[in-house]
Amino acid sequence: MRTVIFDLDGTLADTSADLIASANACFRGLGYGDVLDPVADASTAFHGGRAMLTLGFSKVQPGFSEADVMAQYPLLLAAYGEAIDIHTQLYPGAVAAIEVLKSKGYAVGICTNKPEDLADRLLTRLGVRDLFASMIGAKTVGVSKPDPKPYLAAVSEAGGVVAQSFLVGDTDTDRKTARAAGVPCALVTFGPDGEGVRDLSPEALLHHYDDLARVTQELIG
Repeated sequence: MRTVIFDLDGTLADTSADLIASANACFRGLGYGDVLDPVADASTAFHGGRAMLTLGFSKVQPGFSEADVMAQYPLLLAAYGEAIDIHTQLYPGAVAAIEVLKSKGYAVGICTNKPEDLADRLLTRLGVRDLFASMIGAKTVGVSKPDPKPYLAAVSEAGGVVAQSFLVGDTDTDRKTARAAGVPCALVTFGPDGEGVRDLSPEALLHHYDDLARVTQELIG
C-alpha cells in the first residue's frame, strides 16, 4: 500500500505556543519569569523540550549544565501534558487533504519525536487521531528521528511498503530521516522555517495542504 507519513509539530499542527508555554512554566518555577517568546522562539519549540530549555537557560543562567536541562525536562513534559491544546491548531486544509488521500487508498501515519503518549493525546484532543493508521513517537522503537527506524516502523504499522512511501516534515531532522530511510521527503513552507526549507533540498515543497494530493502523486504515484 502506498503510504504517506507525517511529522506532527510544525507539519500537521502549529504547537509552538503551547510548547513555549510549557518551557516558560519551568523558568517561572525557577524565578526567572517567562524567558522564551512565543513568536521569536517558535522555531526552537519544534526542536523539542531540551532545545527550548537550553535556549532559555542560555538567556538567564550563564554556565548552566546539561544537568540543569535534564532536571527541568520532566517538569516541562508535565506542564505540557496538562495544557497541550490551549493554543495548538491544525494547519489549514490538513484534515481535508488527508481524508482525500485515504479515499484514494493511501495509508497515512505519524512519525514524531514528541513522546508517543503526548502525541496520541494531542491528536485525540484535536479530534483527528482516527485518521492515522500508525503512531510512532520518541523512543517508541528505542530511537528517535533522524534514525530511520521510527519511520520504517510508522510505514509498517500503517500497513505500507517503504519503497512506496514518503515523509512530510518541516525540519532538517525530517530531511535526514527520509534520506536515511531511502525515501522522498516533502517539506512544508508554512512551518517555522518557512521558505528556508528550500535550502535542505527536499524532493518536494508543500506550500499548502491543498497541494498534498498533487505532491503525493508526483512522489509515489
